[in-house]
This record gives sequence, structure tokens and C-alpha cells, in this order.
Amino acid sequence: MIALSVLDQTPIPEGVTPAQALANSIDLARHCEALGYQRFWLAEHHASAALAGSAPEILIGAVANATSRIRVGSGGIMLPHYSALKVAEQFSLLAGLHPGRIDLGLGRAPGSDQRTAVALQQDRRQYAPNQFPQQLAELIGYLEDSLPDDHPFHAYAATLPGRPHVPEPWVLGSSPDSVAFAADLGLPYCLADFIAPRLGELADAYREQFRPRNTLGHAGDKPHLMVAVWTVCAETDAEALRLAAPARMMFAHLLMGKSISVPPPEVAQAWLADRPDVAKAFASRRVVAGSPATVRAGLEQVIKEYAPDELMLVNILHGHDDRKRSYTLAMDAMNPTKGAA
Repeated sequence: MIALSVLDQTPIPEGVTPAQALANSIDLARHCEALGYQRFWLAEHHASAALAGSAPEILIGAVANATSRIRVGSGGIMLPHYSALKVAEQFSLLAGLHPGRIDLGLGRAPGSDQRTAVALQQDRRQYAPNQFPQQLAELIGYLEDSLPDDHPFHAYAATLPGRPHVPEPWVLGSSPDSVAFAADLGLPYCLADFIAPRLGELADAYREQFRPRNTLGHAGDKPHLMVAVWTVCAETDAEALRLAAPARMMFAHLLMGKSISVPPPEVAQAWLADRPDVAKAFASRRVVAGSPATVRAGLEQVIKEYAPDELMLVNILHGHDDRKRSYTLAMDAMNPTKGAA
């Protein structure tokens, strides 16, 4: 069966402190490792009342220390906020501490609103230019020590603190541009179906445009596609839809320019019932939500559309135990022998 992984956005439920949300992420990682998930990635979001993961590189270290087998990584590091050298040093250090277990997922979205993006800049006189392709190439150059001899920063590759170990870099996205970046550098690609669904043509383009390489410790000689899917699994379809309501309310507020903590299901259901227009706003989003049988059918449809090498499941629920149960039931639905662990 297909390998399953987890993208955790470190949700902050109403009535729960951000510090407890961080502890929940660590607990969830231990739980998912025991279930047999392959990767556990941490997202980057800033200035949010709903999501506590503003520094995934720190949380990755905590999760890796609390686990022993599961690969741990970023989903992702929003590279435009940082220098390529600093990210290379951080993830080289993590790879040195946890050899063979660190993934470096890289994205170009701000992970915030535009005002917060400016607040994160060192130079706030103007919006930072889009230099993601150049930053990505420089970062890979540090990790694989492939910068040209005449590059002004060539010598820094040899100083990375985790050598000889390196993280496995990935490109994240849901656009033709991100496909091109990943394919041109021969990197694994994580396609965010949970952001922009039903983009099978991007998967095809990635495989067609892929340029092989054999470096950095990953296969590198063939395309490797993972698809991240919004997935909520419960004992019944009705219960899964109830558990999914808080995220819908939270995202609806985000579209209105408001950041709220994740509300309880009953509060969210009542709020949504009074606003039928909200349902229309989310009609285009794919949400695989339901009983194990329903989720299996939904994820099999995703596999049929994309032919991925891996699936990454993501959700935001109010109850921490409900999240753990969702990942238990989803694993059992797709890989019964692992889900029974």
C-alpha cells in the first residue's frame, strides 16, 4: 500500500494555550510514529491566533528528539523570509543530530498576511523581491557543495555543521512555477491538493519535466511525488463532518481578515448553519472526511488522479484526541496492519 505521512499545522484550539498546542504536536508525532506514518512535517505560519508553528526548525528538533524512526521535516520553510545560508546551516545541524531523518520542505508563500510578511523583513522600506529560484539554487548549492568555485559564497558549503549528513530537500507548491523549480533541480515535490485540489496536470508536468540528479542522499534519479490531502476520519461520516466544521469556520474568518483560535465543533456548526454562503465559498476545496470506508474511497480517488508515490494527510481539529483518532482510523483504513499498532 501507499506510504502515508502527516502535515501538522500545530492548531491552537479555543481554550488551549499556544504552549499546549506545541506540546500537542510533539504528542501527535509520537502517536503517528507508533502507527507507522513515514514523515511528520511541521508547517510555518506567523502572527496567527489559530496556528502556533511560527518556527518549524525549532519544533522539528523537539519532535525528532521525542521520536526515533519517523522522518521529521518542514512543510515548509518559507524561504523568502530567510537567507539561504542560514537555512542550510539550520537544517544541516538538524541532519547531523538526527542522521537520515530530516526533510527540508521549501515554499515561497509568506505563511502570513502581507503586513506580517513586511514585519518579518529586515529591510522594511519596500516589499522584498521574489528571488525564490535564486535562493533555492543557492541553498541546494550549499547542501551538495556544488556552488561554482568563483561563487562568492562557495567556501561556506564546507562549513555546514552537520556534515557529512544532509537533509532531504523538497519543493512544496500547487502551481506550474513550483513544479518547474522542483523538476529543474531534480528534487522531490509535494503538491498541496488541500490548497488547490484536482491538479493532476501538475503531477504529469512534474514527471515530464524532471531532470535526474544523484546527490543529497535521496534517490534523485527519478521524480518523487507526494500529495498533501485534507483528511478527517471518524467512526461515521456524520461525526467526521462535525469534526471538520471548526476548520471551515476558522478559514472563513481568515478570508475576512480575522485570525481566531480553532472553535469547538458545536460552536462552528451553529455559526456555519447561519451562513449558508460560507459553504459555497468552500465548495471547490477537497475535504476527504468520513468513516474509514469513506476516507479510503476518497484517498483512492486522489491516488487515481495523481499516481503519487506518497500521501500526506493534514487536518485542523479542535480536539487533540480527535486528531489522534483521525490519524489512527485513516492509517487503519489504508494500511490495516499498520493501523493496528
